[in-house]
Amino acid sequence: MKQRKGVLHQKFHLKWKRKLLVVFLLLGFSFGSLIFMQTQYTRILELASLHSHSVHNQRIAFLFIARNRLPLDMVWDAFLKVIDVLQGVFSSRARNLNFQFTFILGLALYSVDWGEATMIQAERILLRHALEDPQNERFVFLSDSCIPLYNFSYTYDYIMSTATSFVDSFADTKDGRYNPKMAPVVLVDKWRKGSQWVVLTRKHAEVVVNDTKVFLTFQQHCRRKSLPEFWRDRPLPADPSKEHNCIPDEHYVQTLLAQEGLEGEITRRSLTHSSWDVSSTKVRERRGWHPVTYKFSDATPMLLKSIKDIDNIYYQTEYRREWCSSKGKPSTCFLFARKFTRPAALRLLNMSMLGASSRKEADKSSRDP
Repeated sequence: MKQRKGVLHQKFHLKWKRKLLVVFLLLGFSFGSLIFMQTQYTRILELASLHSHSVHNQRIAFLFIARNRLPLDMVWDAFLKVIDVLQGVFSSRARNLNFQFTFILGLALYSVDWGEATMIQAERILLRHALEDPQNERFVFLSDSCIPLYNFSYTYDYIMSTATSFVDSFADTKDGRYNPKMAPVVLVDKWRKGSQWVVLTRKHAEVVVNDTKVFLTFQQHCRRKSLPEFWRDRPLPADPSKEHNCIPDEHYVQTLLAQEGLEGEITRRSLTHSSWDVSSTKVRERRGWHPVTYKFSDATPMLLKSIKDIDNIYYQTEYRREWCSSKGKPSTCFLFARKFTRPAALRLLNMSMLGASSRKEADKSSRDP
């Protein structure tokens, strides 16, 4: 009998020990969860503080025009990883490298040719999709070879601190690209040229998407000349002298906004740097109609510094020098740069040269001689 009571007593104590163990485990788990949630909460507060200026969740939609894939995805992942809640990222891809592009939007495919009006149609499709989100207030066009020069916080502040679009736009008087058949829809005094890498406000994005007249005129009368000998993809015309070398994506947005009387609402420069000064190069693929491509050996801190140090742009056809500013103060001109290969971008990323600059460092770089 005593032995039986002893066994029952041991079982009773074992049962309580198990219960106490469970209680301690639950308490430990709860305490650990509390610490984890506190850490997360602190992180959220830090991000909220970082983006306190975006209390209304005004977003920037990054519109990527890409061929095949986004080869610099690791760079943009590092740039956007903490602010995906604030951003809409719309990517587009292409099938091959012979200036043939396929834009993928959901399940829709859209093939375009470089130097044809199909390129600006694809841009309009990207904008239309981005405009479906009412929180998207700025629309940044980027190529698959673009890199960000500063961190997101500085980039966001720079773009959102002004009510204007950033559109590289100048009077085109030298290349004979204007086709007189465009009149009277597109007038020669409103004919503009510039980079396709624009940053648009929502108002101007809607102007582009809703336009029918100017776009239709570009479809009919804006085509590039036959490509140089080593790029040629079609036979030369019978009389090449009659060709107008009209590249739609270098004229359309600029001309449309001028035609609509909206030039007073834009900052007439691009935020994306491209190097066109390649006339002295002996490397064949660095000559022609496209900017220089930066390879692994080119990707150095000195290169990035030289781009970040640019504080003005000179427009020869208008004898105009555009001094760059942000929030009313002298500033660096460019937030992005192209054309970087994947090895070049990886090298810069490994050196912590991309997206690592603080606001203070960015402001200092714009002030230093």
